[in-house]
Amino acid sequence: MKKLAQEDIINVLKQCYDPEIPVDLWNLGLIYDIAFDNQASEPTNVEITMSLTTPGCGMADQMANDIKQKVESLDGVEDTTVTVTFDPAWKPEMMTDDAKEKLGFYPTPTSSEKIENSEWE
Repeated sequence: MKKLAQEDIINVLKQCYDPEIPVDLWNLGLIYDIAFDNQASEPTNVEITMSLTTPGCGMADQMANDIKQKVESLDGVEDTTVTVTFDPAWKPEMMTDDAKEKLGFYPTPTSSEKIENSEWE
């Protein structure tokens, strides 16, 4: 059995999506922590701490179950626990550059890129 690596888990998390946003949970910055015994020679438990884009998001259980199901399909994983936290609260700045670009947060024009003397026709 191949030893479980954090990269394996991250690759799976990149396949889990917020149903309301077309970006995966990893790139949205919603995954706060991944804990497991990376020295285990037998299947190990994985603990994932995540947040949501808003505290009132009704999709928390659906996203947590998706993560649990996909992570548990990895060789070397016995059980997965997903904990949702709002400490710290999620902010758009937590997204990767790829996510920001996909959602239109990027690029933001700098003052030198703004058209200063535009004329209306």
